[in-house]
Amino acid sequence: MYNKSLKELSHGLKNGDFSSVELTHEYLNRIKQHQDLNAYITVTEEIALQNAKDADIRIASKKADPLTGIPVAQKDIFCTLDVKTSCGSMMLDNFYAPYNATVIEKFNQTGAVMLGKLNMDEFAMGSSNETSFYGAVKNPWNINRVPGGSSGGSAVAVAAKLAAYSTGTDTGGSIRQPAALCGITGLKPTYGRVSRFGMIAYASSLDQGGPMTHSAEDAALVLQTMAGFDPKDSTSVDLPVPDYSANLNHPLTGLKIGLPKEFFSDDLNIDMAKKLAEAIEEYRKLGAEIKEVSMPNLKLAIPAYYVIAPAECSANLSRFDGVRFGHRCNNPVDLTDLYTRSRGEGFGKEVKRRILMGTYALSTGYYDAYYVKAQKIRRLISDDFKKTLTEVDVIMGPVTPTPAFGIGEKMSDPVEMYLSDIYTIAINLAGLPAISIPAGFINEMPIGLQIIGNYFTEAKILNIAHQYQQTTDWHKQTPKGFA
Repeated sequence: MYNKSLKELSHGLKNGDFSSVELTHEYLNRIKQHQDLNAYITVTEEIALQNAKDADIRIASKKADPLTGIPVAQKDIFCTLDVKTSCGSMMLDNFYAPYNATVIEKFNQTGAVMLGKLNMDEFAMGSSNETSFYGAVKNPWNINRVPGGSSGGSAVAVAAKLAAYSTGTDTGGSIRQPAALCGITGLKPTYGRVSRFGMIAYASSLDQGGPMTHSAEDAALVLQTMAGFDPKDSTSVDLPVPDYSANLNHPLTGLKIGLPKEFFSDDLNIDMAKKLAEAIEEYRKLGAEIKEVSMPNLKLAIPAYYVIAPAECSANLSRFDGVRFGHRCNNPVDLTDLYTRSRGEGFGKEVKRRILMGTYALSTGYYDAYYVKAQKIRRLISDDFKKTLTEVDVIMGPVTPTPAFGIGEKMSDPVEMYLSDIYTIAINLAGLPAISIPAGFINEMPIGLQIIGNYFTEAKILNIAHQYQQTTDWHKQTPKGFA
């Protein structure tokens, strides 16, 4: 059952080929068999089985939605009522949310089955899922390699078939990068398309939730549930939600694809460039036109991001002070000691580094020199995308510079780690939608192709991704031992 697509699972449940309880038991057993991957922080077995029983009743009464009864795993950044929501941090190891995030509530309403909460880089800060308080997540294609981050647990759960699909969040590439390194499909929607209410913030102007699935067809079904206006979220955009599955089979004849020369420079790994060229050639065969474009400000994305994101993180994480919730140090002697030791003990090294960077950038005398300047660069990057997307329909390029690197390989060099997101960060700065789809292998490790579209064109991106997946089978490949 776990080898079926979401559409096939939905069809099987409605036809009575198997029950949601049976399907849920199968996933719960797989989770127990593959605990060594460290994909889950919390497995909610009792909740899952109750959800499954309720789903079977709903299916029997002919009131099922497409995702009713299908097991999902949630990134541990979404507040979940009475379930530990840790953000991969010691700071929230004892935090049980008193309410549901809107994303969680939407899945509950559709009758999905929650298997548990997934491991992640601490407070979504990382590119390898090694900064988690609960330990590193391992890539099922090679357990000595990282799965990417921060949604590493979410990518591994799908790749290893420990969940039918999962949710992730993307601040600078944290859905697309792990999707690419684990050989699955990951979609970052337009900023504001998916509610951020109850999604614990890292960088509020960049964070966006999205689906992580085996295919673009599956992603369309999941986004249909996740998307929509939320009055509880001031950044949510009040626009109608289209039927994301309606035009998946639309032909690509005449599609204009832009290839930024800044993405395909000599800095790109030779093997990566070759594989991407093969993928783009498939699009040419499907009737697309290929055009080289230039986006000169892309090179400024990394420095701009690592001023803006840490600045917002330093403000967002100031609430974790040991007073109201979260980790509190033992026997503080005064208020200063309470703050200092609670935060010092509760936060990990990478989170502390980014808080310090952000506080510095926002401090008197440096705000104009760093933060304001970074925001101006952000506008230039956004303008580059806007201009280019008047010339072409979508932009394509790499997701990562290389396939998955070794666990521990970059932990001692933060700058090298930050460069792992060199091809994804600019999209978040502009707020655009983008998807990573499997595009082959290098030395038996998967790589991804990134497709970037204009604002709120997720349906078009999904159509373009789906058409590629109709002519290739990279998205159907499974790591050895997990088939």
